[in-house]
Parts: sequence; structure tokens; C-alpha cells
Amino acid sequence: MVDAPARAAHCCEQMRHQLDFRCAEHADPFDCPDALIVYAEKFDEYGLIVHDGGPSYVVIAYCPWCGARLPESQRDRWFDEIEALGLDPSDTDTLPEKYRSAAWRMPAASP
Repeated sequence: MVDAPARAAHCCEQMRHQLDFRCAEHADPFDCPDALIVYAEKFDEYGLIVHDGGPSYVVIAYCPWCGARLPESQRDRWFDEIEALGLDPSDTDTLPEKYRSAAWRMPAASP
């Protein structure tokens, strides 16, 4: 599932507007035909929603509105780290809390 939009800065006002869109009829953006784009904070990736009845999206590298280069997806790195820990990525109940959000990408705090 895709995380709620991060409060971090996005590339342009239109991107922010699209990510902040909330439909009065559909709680899930994947159910709303007016929702166009998602941001997966855990993977730091943007995607165009595929309205096929599920939580599918196509990862994009450039903003459709301003053309800015978007961050490189961290999806492969996330799976590599999960695999290195010997965990099953599909078993979300056993994942350490930090791997359920963007926390895993943040530098460790200094003592």
C-alpha cells in the first residue's frame, strides 16, 4: 500500500496539489478516478495511478507538470535491506517498525 503523502517539499505546486487531493466520495485514491498520482514515502517514489481495481501505479522519473527530475526510487534498496535481515517483505507484521515508513532511509542519530 502507498503511504500518505509526505509533508516534505515536492517539485512544484501542481505536484503538491495533486498529492493533497482528497475525494469526498473515495477514501482510497486508488478507488477514485480523479486521483492521478501517488507518493510512496517508504520508497521515495512517485507514480501514476493505474485504475485497475487494485493499488497499482507506474513509477515515474519526471514530474508530469514541471518536468523536474524526481528522486530515484529506493524500492530495490529497501528489498535488499529486508533480504539482508532475513525477513519476508510480504509479512509486514514481522518487519521492524522503521521499515514501514521512510525512517529506514534516515541517517542514524548521533549519540
